[in-house]
Amino acid sequence: MSGIDEPLLSRGSLDDALGAALADTVRGTGASVGALYLSEGASGFLRLVWLCGLPAEFFAPWQRLAPTSPLPVADAVRGDRLVWIGGHDEMARHYPRAAAVLPYPFALAALPVTGMRRPWGGLVLMWPADRPGRLTVRERHNLVTGARRFARILDDSDQPPTLSDRTRIVPPNAVTRPAQTDLAASDYVERLPEGAVSLDLEGRITFLSTAAARLLGRGAERLLGTRPWEALRWLDDPVYEDHYRTALVSRSPVAFTACRPPGQWLVFELYPDTSGISVRVAPRAGHPADDPAPVTARRPAPAPTGRLYQLVHLAAALTETVTVRDLVDLIVHQILPAFQAQGLVLSAADAGRLTITGHHGYDPDVVERLDALSLDTDLTPAGDALAAGTPAFFADRAEIAVRYPKAPLLSDKAAWAFLPLVISGRPVGCCVLSYDRPHTFSADERAVLTSLAGLIAQALDRARLYDTQHRLVDELQRALLPRALPALPGLDVAARYLPAGHGLEVGGDFYDVLRLDDTTAAAVIGDVEGHSVTAAAFTGRVRTALHAHATAGAAPDEVLACTNRLLSDLDSELLVSCLYAHIDLARHRVSLSSAGHVPPLLRHAPGRAEVLDVEPGPLLGIDLGARYPVTTVALPPGAVLALYTDGLVEAPGTDATRTTRGLAAYLADAHDTDPHHLADRLLHPARRQVQQADDITVLLLRATRTPPV
Repeated sequence: MSGIDEPLLSRGSLDDALGAALADTVRGTGASVGALYLSEGASGFLRLVWLCGLPAEFFAPWQRLAPTSPLPVADAVRGDRLVWIGGHDEMARHYPRAAAVLPYPFALAALPVTGMRRPWGGLVLMWPADRPGRLTVRERHNLVTGARRFARILDDSDQPPTLSDRTRIVPPNAVTRPAQTDLAASDYVERLPEGAVSLDLEGRITFLSTAAARLLGRGAERLLGTRPWEALRWLDDPVYEDHYRTALVSRSPVAFTACRPPGQWLVFELYPDTSGISVRVAPRAGHPADDPAPVTARRPAPAPTGRLYQLVHLAAALTETVTVRDLVDLIVHQILPAFQAQGLVLSAADAGRLTITGHHGYDPDVVERLDALSLDTDLTPAGDALAAGTPAFFADRAEIAVRYPKAPLLSDKAAWAFLPLVISGRPVGCCVLSYDRPHTFSADERAVLTSLAGLIAQALDRARLYDTQHRLVDELQRALLPRALPALPGLDVAARYLPAGHGLEVGGDFYDVLRLDDTTAAAVIGDVEGHSVTAAAFTGRVRTALHAHATAGAAPDEVLACTNRLLSDLDSELLVSCLYAHIDLARHRVSLSSAGHVPPLLRHAPGRAEVLDVEPGPLLGIDLGARYPVTTVALPPGAVLALYTDGLVEAPGTDATRTTRGLAAYLADAHDTDPHHLADRLLHPARRQVQQADDITVLLLRATRTPPV
């Protein structure tokens, strides 16, 4: 795991001040766990820098988070809001991946840490399971105030915080008692017939009574400092370690029974608090010591519970990857840190070669040498591992050099795991994890990596298929849009098209700018209902019809009316919104006609813009005899006419009218009058969305001067 204990030192440095503030916040809010994330800067990734109340391994899947991670703290930072999870059921509904890794009852709050200088990161607090599921107004205020304390500390500091790969742990406050109290407590415990054991937050035994040592069947000198499920073979089962995890996270008592061979049944009662867990051990009534133990089949030693939950987390994350780029990012930011690796080479099997589809931690010249290697290469173990379908692990350079003497010369890496990616006997590729220093692979590490290889293979195969389909769809979409806009004297034109964030469907947006003669031009923008190949073909027909009627000299209302009749004759179920603009550059005016399209914007001058009141007619394809009103407005030199599709202003949970007015205000306040810069600024908020629901098209036209007649 990447999280390592580092004791809290003095409060002189910024890092220690943050650790002390986290301890105070956990104590002041009554929380049992606290975690502080800080932003890495331009990348937006969040790194866990301080943890209080849990071992670092509990947060191993979340040491470093992408800004779009489906987790409460990422949502809190991205939305600059408090995220409250009142219980595990709520966690499972909103964050199923996190709930699978932490299947325990608890409440959680995630808050942004936003200062005057910049957004700094996020704060996570967790409470025991018995806490009420709702926040009071006072509690909410206290939480927000606590997050602001971290922001003030960071704002006031003249030194940057440390963003280390090693999470620092805030230790529980030591409670000092008089010596005679300790002796009295020890005497009291020794007189009890049942055993008493104390575990720290890491699960290690810090104290056990004589009776406990007798019941567990091992002397105190061999148990102190160990974890029970590691020191005692009959407790070496993930189910017993999970009881400890449940008690630690939920801060609620937990009880279970276990059989100490040959037949001694024991009851374990766990009582947790902020400093550790007190365990009561007693013989189970009705199960005398000579009862035979149940006969069980011999099985391999299980992997630690932390590894199992880690595998669940990574498996869930792999199912959510869509593109090859998504897969590479997930391996780099989650799988490499989880296994303490520093390098990655992800290759796909293609035409008898291994083509590199993603890499990390290697110089470009090394990647170039490794790219497109033959599957039967003896340069690296990748081909042999894929042919055999068996992972290959090399702990150091000497070990790999025995069979592949050229492999250590390719890079400065010191240890490797070659994971073949195979689906139903079909080779998909190879995933290589590498280390900067020698690394011994434990049995459970090999088991988890082998399991992950199968999941990565499926994710890579799915992602490559998606990328291929998406590329074809994108090419089809681009073919529906003009390759270039004409140069028009007296008019500067800029267009932007932003496809929806996900999916393989073809968007229905279209636009065009036509030069009619030396002093007139036409601009059209529209949106065909639906996202499919059928809609794409229909879009082509609409563009052709509009182009034909416009260049024939038809007035704006006639262009839409004629196109509407043609589409009605085609008897299509698809509907089309459209806005047609006829621009008279000599007279500085524009005539607009709308078929159910969103209203255009007009920026008269810096500081002054409006939403044009264009009376719309019905959508194209509805009414054969529909009429389309015409609205004429002035377009003096310097004015900017903005046409766009509804994807720019319509989104679930928003008021399109209010958003449109805000867009006009945004256009008015922009200091730059260049239409290309303005178009980019209008699209900027949309580009930041994690998943954009609809395509967005923007077409800006700026009148410059009267063209020569």
